[in-house]
Amino acid sequence: MAKIVPNIWCNGTAEEAAAFYASVFPRTRGAVIASYPDEGLPDFQREMAGKPLMAEVVIDGYQLMLINAGPEFSPNESITFLLNFDPDRDPDAAGTLDAVWAGLVDGGEVVRELGEYPFSPRHGWVRDRYGVTWQLLLNNPDGETRPFVMPSLLFCGPAQNRARAAITKYTGLFPDSGIGMVVDYSTTTGAVRPDSVMWGDFRLAGQWFTAMDSIEPQDFSFTCGVSFQVNCDGQEEIDRLWAALSAVPEAEQCGWCADEFGVSWQVVPGDLGERMVTPEAYRAMLGMKKIVLADLPLP
Repeated sequence: MAKIVPNIWCNGTAEEAAAFYASVFPRTRGAVIASYPDEGLPDFQREMAGKPLMAEVVIDGYQLMLINAGPEFSPNESITFLLNFDPDRDPDAAGTLDAVWAGLVDGGEVVRELGEYPFSPRHGWVRDRYGVTWQLLLNNPDGETRPFVMPSLLFCGPAQNRARAAITKYTGLFPDSGIGMVVDYSTTTGAVRPDSVMWGDFRLAGQWFTAMDSIEPQDFSFTCGVSFQVNCDGQEEIDRLWAALSAVPEAEQCGWCADEFGVSWQVVPGDLGERMVTPEAYRAMLGMKKIVLADLPLP
């Protein structure tokens, strides 16, 4: 089980989206793994009774979760998923990239055209039919090896020019963490300063992420459309991470919180699925802010 799992908010489309991603990405499977209780739901969720609650998508071993909910939130470009097509792993990496691009563009929208750029011989940015954004990158075979999927955080809006502070904070919270390569902007350009981050990658609990400051002002920033679920080992770890990550009291609900940069986190026990098998447990969690395991016992 991964320590940190990106969760994507879906407007009733989680099951459909999981099947779509399984058809588009190589070495990928998708399936519904949890459903809403048949009874005992609060009024605002009653129409979801018995329907899928969570779908899992595993892309080349990388786990994503799709939350089947309503229209309250949607993904945006503040958190995208960078796909590294590496000729060292796939002799036809360029061909695979083009095939995945064609699948994602179908019903989607191009954010940045697929083509040659100074940092890559082939790169493109696309918003798929479910609103999730992906960056496809053909790697330089001489570069450092990175996993196929890496969440990429774009610091903009209220979080503009805070990528460096976030990288420092996050890498201090999790074991097996560290900073890879960080490239700064050299001059004040657009919305960035000379100390802003043009590109940086870092590792949290053994998993790679990237971060950058937006060179242009943006009218969006982080939301619950994409959140990071942290699977904790016991109450002590829940307490420690909650204290470090929760900075917006009004965002606290059911183990969800927002940090000082606006990024959404779900600080939950690693065995949450085993605990949430009864309507009583589901109702108990809905009444919590920080998860208290003593009040959410195993059945």
